[in-house]
Amino acid sequence: MKAALVQDFLTHSAQRKPEKTALVCDGLRLSYAELENRTNQLANALIASGLKRGDRVALFLPNILEQVVAIFAILKAGAVFVVINHSTKEDKLVYILQNSGSKTMVTWTPQVEMLKRIIPLLPNLELALVAGGNSTQVTHPKIQSFDVFVAQAPVYTPPRVNIDLDLACLIYTSGSTGDPKGVMSDHSNVAFAVRSITTYLQNVENDIILNALPLSFDYGLYQLLMSVYFGGTMVLEKGFVYPAMIIKKIEEERITGFPGVPTMYSVLLNMDITGVDLSSLRYMTNTAAALSQWHIDKISEHFPGVRFYSMYGLTETKRTLYLPPEDLKRKPDSVGIPIPGTEAWIEDSNGNRLGPNQAGELVIRGRHVMRGYWQNPAATAERYRPGPYPGERLCYSGDLFKQDEEGYFYFIARRDDIIKSRGEKVAPKEVENALYKLSGVQEAAVIGVPDAILGEAVKAFVVLTGVTYTENEILRHCRQNLEDFMVPKMVEIRSELPKTSSGKIKKTDLS
Repeated sequence: MKAALVQDFLTHSAQRKPEKTALVCDGLRLSYAELENRTNQLANALIASGLKRGDRVALFLPNILEQVVAIFAILKAGAVFVVINHSTKEDKLVYILQNSGSKTMVTWTPQVEMLKRIIPLLPNLELALVAGGNSTQVTHPKIQSFDVFVAQAPVYTPPRVNIDLDLACLIYTSGSTGDPKGVMSDHSNVAFAVRSITTYLQNVENDIILNALPLSFDYGLYQLLMSVYFGGTMVLEKGFVYPAMIIKKIEEERITGFPGVPTMYSVLLNMDITGVDLSSLRYMTNTAAALSQWHIDKISEHFPGVRFYSMYGLTETKRTLYLPPEDLKRKPDSVGIPIPGTEAWIEDSNGNRLGPNQAGELVIRGRHVMRGYWQNPAATAERYRPGPYPGERLCYSGDLFKQDEEGYFYFIARRDDIIKSRGEKVAPKEVENALYKLSGVQEAAVIGVPDAILGEAVKAFVVLTGVTYTENEILRHCRQNLEDFMVPKMVEIRSELPKTSSGKIKKTDLS
């Protein structure tokens, strides 16, 4: 029987292969049986605390064991998990927690002081669990140690309360207004996407995936969900800060699958891997931004025999297109064809389908089309529009594409000004808002500029009044107020910015 609910992925694999290693993380090796028991304990503890079906639980954590356990435990409790990047700054964190109405939150000890500051702003938050050392020393009526909270909970599987139309998760993605939007994914959306992606990747139980991508990033999150679905092993790393250690892990753990983004591949291609045994690698994947022909050729040289998948997706559909590895050399600029079980086409602004080599908006149809944006009907109606059958909705990507005579898709540009840098979405408005917090910044504009490594680099333009700043001083301010992937790569200080006739900053005249 196919897994109907996302938590079934873990339960079914634990029943089939209880002693097999499911997760390598934080120096631990957990079997499927051990992971199943840990998630059951936390699920039962959450239920006992009053968590109800459909309640939202925020996960404000790096790639640590507690994040993995919490994802499946929340689902087993009938609730919805909300993943938040652990470098998210205070204002944005408060917005997401307020918007999602999260009743419970799981975080770690470095964030305790911030947590204490924001709790008064979060009337819906009833419980915050803190993982990591010294968490038992925190004294606050709403804050508890993660370990103490689960210690006495039973390990039996809680009763199932969900159906596959219930929400599984909210993944917040930046929008052109600067306010993050929570993409609603129900269990059937996630299960379909997992099955489709693992089909074209040809995943098997013997696969071992190394994941250095954040679990708060849908690309990273699905590595976990897919691995547990097919009964593989995932080696979870906190990040890609030490690439030499990643290469060593690939060799030591006999990694077969490596998901990456262009920045990671650029680093790998500049490393000397002579004498390192990477023969276990079966496939590598790339998304977030297209790799250049140079990168693709070098990857083939560095990793001979490895199947390389170029892909395109957006959080609103998870994965949309993939390029079969056998087509990589003849169509290196393409992001491929629709993932199995879905379809896509291109429309003009009047809703007419376009033929080969005509530019228009990519439209997506399939069970991976998510439910919409949490508490944002206007944005939902704009992105998700009626399909060919009553009650059906399509996803309008907002991205411009063209299609060749064989049906392969080619990305052209974004209709809005969202910047994709380092595999993450950056809303210029968020960066501009941070710049305006710096005293003396009169005008600010942020754009994306092409970058061979980042895909797009964030570039800021500012007009100052009554003050003098260097570029480094402005960048230091940005680093203090923004997640690392939002910090501009460069800042240009100007005496004035171009304007439209209505007085708005004209970004099309900036470069």
